[in-house]
Amino acid sequence: MLNKMTKNKILSSAKKTLSIEQRGIKTLSHIFNNNFYNAVKTIFNTKGRVIVTGVGKSAHIGNKIAATLSSTGTPSFFVHATEASHGDLGTIKKNDCIIAISNSGETLELSNIINYSKRFNIPLISITGNSKSSLHKKSTYGILYKKPIEACPLNLAPTTSTTMTLVIGDCIAISLLELRGFKSNQFKNYHPGGNIGKDLTYVSEIMHKKSDLPLAKESELMSSALLTMTKKSFGCVGVINKNKKLVGIITDGDLRRNMGQNFFKKKASEIMTKKPSVCDINLLIGEALNLMNTKKITSIFVCKNKEPIGIIHIHDLLRLSS
Repeated sequence: MLNKMTKNKILSSAKKTLSIEQRGIKTLSHIFNNNFYNAVKTIFNTKGRVIVTGVGKSAHIGNKIAATLSSTGTPSFFVHATEASHGDLGTIKKNDCIIAISNSGETLELSNIINYSKRFNIPLISITGNSKSSLHKKSTYGILYKKPIEACPLNLAPTTSTTMTLVIGDCIAISLLELRGFKSNQFKNYHPGGNIGKDLTYVSEIMHKKSDLPLAKESELMSSALLTMTKKSFGCVGVINKNKKLVGIITDGDLRRNMGQNFFKKKASEIMTKKPSVCDINLLIGEALNLMNTKKITSIFVCKNKEPIGIIHIHDLLRLSS
């Protein structure tokens, strides 16, 4: 059974691990040199794919780096170094480039990939902590980090070194993302699922359109506008001019403020609130939700050149975000 001493020991160990790995990450500032620049430039100019490879824990990190590259605009996949020696070298083409990961730089299983890259003149980028290693010496560009103290108290299990390698992969991926001018709509093409996919949904994808829009003309009597407002169930009606541009909105609040004698005989233009809040068709749902919360409104029209082409209710956004 865990006691207080055990709890303190666990928390102390966790804090120590974090501290050691943070120190390792801080040492990475020296990697941003010509080799790093040339490595990123090589990947950027690659006509084919980026092949990431490694063995053991480096393989797991390599898998993640390949996934990050692919989802941020750089076609990439992982090839296990061992499997490469048994036929998977055939997946690597002359117009590809290779990122090889090894803390020691002497991983035996990488030798065939290194030789293959030399034979077919395929750029080889290494990520290693050993400047004297075969991998570093034979690479086209070597990203060399200072070999760290592992967070493992035995200094054996790859912990700090794998964290540092992962950070290097992220630095490469984000540099490429910015070089390519990669946008959120492109990211969604590669990542349509999960919460990220939801956050990258545009209002145009969920908005109510055409016959669903609660609209009334400026000259329309409130008796008619109120029927439209009730039928469409958005708690509002948009007011358009003769050019079909949105010039105002009538909400429940406008009804309460103006309810009185001859109310139903008044024109929509007399009751409406002018210059209503609207959103652009290219707004993300998260941005739309933030706008609606800021303005304290429950519905908002989506406009193109001031013409209403859609409407969203806050419930539409909340359902998608849940």
